[in-house]
This record gives sequence, structure tokens and C-alpha cells, in this order.
Amino acid sequence: MRALGRHILAEFYNCENKILNDVEKIEKIMVEASNVIKATVVNQSFHRFEPHGVSGVVVIAESHLSIHTWPEYNFASVDVYTCGNKIDPWIAYEYLNKELKSGGTNVLEVKRGIITSENAIIKHKPGEN
Repeated sequence: MRALGRHILAEFYNCENKILNDVEKIEKIMVEASNVIKATVVNQSFHRFEPHGVSGVVVIAESHLSIHTWPEYNFASVDVYTCGNKIDPWIAYEYLNKELKSGGTNVLEVKRGIITSENAIIKHKPGEN
């Protein structure tokens, strides 16, 4: 079976905690990340936790983008999952890295829909920290 989708799993460190605790700002950033990859936004849902933290998802016709933030640790965890081969999830990753004002990342890509083990290798994007 061939790859049906690409799933970027990204952890953003040393982010600006004020951004990470602002639900409206996080929603705007995530929707815009969907727009920059020319995805079709279907719906979105975001929630701010007390005393801090935001979780949310942007449902796109091509799959989804999700985020969970820990402002107290200046940390955010993000998934960018796209199906098909017309959308590059790395562009969304790069946009999020800039907008979250990240000081470092740990990121990998998982090909989705692969059965053969030699093709299901989890890869780090070359050149990323």
C-alpha cells in the first residue's frame, strides 16, 4: 500500500508563553497555518484551560492540524496531518515555528497508510534542530 498521508509530529520549545496562553491568537495562528498550505478549512474548535494552556484543532478537508500548549513550560505540541500529495505539511510547520516564536523544535514525519515496514520509517526532517 502506498502512503495516503503525511503526519508531522512537532514539539516547539522555548516559545513565547503569552502567545501560548492566548486562545484567540492560537486559533488565528492555526487557521492561518492551514491557509498557507492551501488546505480547505472545514471547522475549528479551541479551548483555554484554567489557569493556563490552550488546546485546539482545525479540521481541514485534507485531515487536521491540532495543538496543545503548556505556557508554564513555554512548550507546544502540534500535529499537522495531511492526506494526498498536493499539500506540504512542512510549510505549516515552518509557519508555526515562526509564529510561536519557538527557540527549538523536535519534529518527525510519519507516512500514513503504509503497510511495508521498510517504507514506514519515521524520519526527522534534515537540518532541523
